[in-house]
Amino acid sequence: MSPTSETAQGGRRLVIVESPAKAKTIKGYLGPGYVVEASVGHIRDLPNGAAEVPEKYTGEVRRLGVDVNNDFQPIYVVNADKKSQVKKLKDLLKESDELLLATDEDREGEAIAWHLLEVLKPKVPVKRMVFHEITKAAIQEAVASPRDLNKRMVDAQETRRILDRLYGYEVSPVLWKKVMPKLSAGRVQSVATRLIVERERDRMAFRSAEYWDLTGTFGTGRGGMQGSEATSFEGGGGRRAGASDPAQLTARLTTVDGKRVAQGRDFDSVGQLKSANTLHLDEANARALAAALEDTRFAVRSVESKPYRRSPYAPFRTTTLQQEASRKLGFGAKATMQVAQKLYENGFITYMRTDSTTLSDTAVAAARAQVTQLYGADYLPDKPRTYAGKVKNAQEAHEAIRPSGDRFRTPAETGLTGEQFRLYELIWKRTVASQMKDATGNSVTVKIGGTAADGRDAEFSASGKTITFHGFLKAYVEGADDPNAELDDRERRLPQVAEGDPLTGDAMSVDGHATKPPARYTEASLVKELEEREIGRPSTYASIIGTILDRGYVFKKGTALVPSFLSFAVVNLLEKHFGRLVDYDFTARMEDDLDRIARGEAQAVPWLRRFYFGEGDATGAASDAGNGDGDHLGGLKELVTDLGAIDAREISSFPVGNDIMLRVGRYGPYIERGEKGAEGHQRADVPEDLAPDELTVEFAEELLAKPSGDFALGTDPATGREIVAKDGRYGPYVTEILPEGTPKTGKNAVKPRTASLFKTMSLDTVTLDDALALMSLPRVVGTDAEGVEITAQNGRYGPYLKKGTDSRSLEAEEQIFSITLDEALEIYSKPKVRGRAAAKPPLKELGEDPVSGKPVVVKDGRFGPYVTDGETNATLRAADSVESITAERGYELLAEKRAKGPAKKTAKKAAKKAPAKKTAAKKTAAKKTAAKKTAAKKTAAKKTTASAAKKTAAKKTTAAKKAPAKKAAGASAEE
Repeated sequence: MSPTSETAQGGRRLVIVESPAKAKTIKGYLGPGYVVEASVGHIRDLPNGAAEVPEKYTGEVRRLGVDVNNDFQPIYVVNADKKSQVKKLKDLLKESDELLLATDEDREGEAIAWHLLEVLKPKVPVKRMVFHEITKAAIQEAVASPRDLNKRMVDAQETRRILDRLYGYEVSPVLWKKVMPKLSAGRVQSVATRLIVERERDRMAFRSAEYWDLTGTFGTGRGGMQGSEATSFEGGGGRRAGASDPAQLTARLTTVDGKRVAQGRDFDSVGQLKSANTLHLDEANARALAAALEDTRFAVRSVESKPYRRSPYAPFRTTTLQQEASRKLGFGAKATMQVAQKLYENGFITYMRTDSTTLSDTAVAAARAQVTQLYGADYLPDKPRTYAGKVKNAQEAHEAIRPSGDRFRTPAETGLTGEQFRLYELIWKRTVASQMKDATGNSVTVKIGGTAADGRDAEFSASGKTITFHGFLKAYVEGADDPNAELDDRERRLPQVAEGDPLTGDAMSVDGHATKPPARYTEASLVKELEEREIGRPSTYASIIGTILDRGYVFKKGTALVPSFLSFAVVNLLEKHFGRLVDYDFTARMEDDLDRIARGEAQAVPWLRRFYFGEGDATGAASDAGNGDGDHLGGLKELVTDLGAIDAREISSFPVGNDIMLRVGRYGPYIERGEKGAEGHQRADVPEDLAPDELTVEFAEELLAKPSGDFALGTDPATGREIVAKDGRYGPYVTEILPEGTPKTGKNAVKPRTASLFKTMSLDTVTLDDALALMSLPRVVGTDAEGVEITAQNGRYGPYLKKGTDSRSLEAEEQIFSITLDEALEIYSKPKVRGRAAAKPPLKELGEDPVSGKPVVVKDGRFGPYVTDGETNATLRAADSVESITAERGYELLAEKRAKGPAKKTAKKAAKKAPAKKTAAKKTAAKKTAAKKTAAKKTAAKKTTASAAKKTAAKKTTAAKKAPAKKAAGASAEE
């Protein structure tokens, strides 16, 4: 019996999901007896501040939002922006005969369902409706087979939320006091930041080693393909000469007199050989050996052939999707999840937050059908492939990310475009490939030897691979984090040779190399590292990376994640005084404990008591909490109470060399030599976008050698005041020094004349005349025929003329002082250009965008430089610069902007129009009253207006678009 016919007999059912987009899709699959409405993410959470806490709570409860002395009872409040939605849900519930809670089938979804139950207090039957794809069959199956709320999952999520609140709200204030205001700490974000900082420390300590080797090109004496032609040949077979058999092979020197020649992997991080049993060739020795091998007769010493077999990759789970989307599409983790959310809500893929690589029987059948249809029966294995989960304590939805339905739509059949098309195509290919046959072929290693003129024995080695059956590689090839890595489908074809065959030494090249520091993390490699260390939940990694970027702990150079100097200070403090809280194993064990709570093997309250109050609390014994290894838990409260041992200056100071110290101050990083006020003291600001490993002693000396501080330019002859040039937070400027005793506050306060330098000026070249001219602005150019004064001045958006309220832009700053009245009148005689001015030439060209296919350029806009492909604009972040931005970074910024969608202006307009329903008299009164209100009262008025407009279509649209972001934010606000 269909859900529609059931409801015809059983009354009306209210189905609640998280987002309006999801509600819209599901509504189409259910009959008129169902009302589908969205909660629009979380409706209830811990308070964001003391102002949201009910008056009956005081003290620590008010600060934390958790009553730690009463079994860690959380204080939940309905979010201010959700009160109208909650009222709407209550009104709908009054008219319903049954409530179906259809939030996502993971811990967070279960928690949202529980909060709905607690707030709505339904008096009708309640069921939990779960599904992992939004198709008609899946939705109708979910309606027909509801279950009860899983309280264990709710408890585990609630414990996690309380834990993250205690961690964030107790540790963050320590950072405010000892490092800088407005910083944040979090159970996972702090550990992720530490990983990135440790990698940068490794890079800073790294010392490069130079090594040389030889590469020989050897001829077989037979005709055939040369060079790169050979590598593209496909197929296999026996030994044969001709066009299909390469005539040469290239091999690298591996041993000299039986001693292995050192390669990059043989050196440690300080440039020393790890073993004495390797031969380190320098340039002179390498060239001497090459010369000695010029007339050597070479022969094949051995040929080792092994069968090659490569099995398909498992279907996507959350983290592997993020990694591949980063490698192949240039998407950040956050952008990937935003696009995937849209695909899920519109019924194209299954749920995208999952640890599982399992495919349902329906999905396996759909994938196998497409393998046969698209590639033929030869590519289909006899039995369906199954994949074992690699994630410990897998805790999210129970199937891999795949195309939805019992028949997979090909990308062309979806009608999708842009990022959604490309991500769907990636998921579709990976899923189909997972049910295809292995790729097979042969791998071959050939060793070539000869005796040099000086008697030394030299042995070279070459490796090849041929793929005789491509299998799943026909559909999908996984990317690699290392840009130099060879992908699985790449062949290296060698000539057919046998042991003892003579070879000629056609060429011998001498190559120099230098070891490289460990690569910085990218979003993809950081996600992989966190998952391998079992830190945090894979479903939250995207928001964690977003948080550390937004907080300024990390910035991007291309795709690399670079720690800021600020993050060094924060991690230094946490390591020295909260070591366990950022310990990798401790954080992973906490995750294990939370999973025990989810399985009912541990109790939440004893565990939280032990974590917060420590081992001194007898009631919080490890055995009580059900944690066999509970000794790793300590007392957070005691840690954050005793701050006397933390030296704020020490934890924010780092030696550079030559008695130079890097310090992280409240207004940014700087370096200094000597103590302030002492003779010879030097200080210089450090560029905020400088990577820590680039702050060498030499660069620090350069910064200190640059002119800094106040530059005395002379005395203003008109006032007798000293004029100085300074370098401020917003750039260089000139100002006057007011006499001592000049009032700086109050009615009689005097402000010094100040002016920013032109872009063509610098601190070390600006003169007294330049300064006086700048401070004299605005300059009166003259008056027009009606006596209206025309002035030339410099503003936020550049130089301009002003006549009354009419402003006109000037082309160059120098025109402020040179433009004549006639020239100004000519400008005003022309009609004012409305809208955009003439397009400026791009500052930089980056190449063709992989999504739109259009050229991407960097332009200078009203609010600073931005990247654009002509359709989408994305402002450069603080860590980006026009000079350093790469094509990949530009594409990533555009992808993130597209994933966010267009700016939402509709709601504001609708809100303003809503009061139009009131009478004219009420309008007038409201306007008069509003004019007299304070800013705080205006805010309240806006809230009232928004409430009045809540039923408009525009309001619904806005809520729909906000839903995914709301849930993401709620997932781990303090993690």
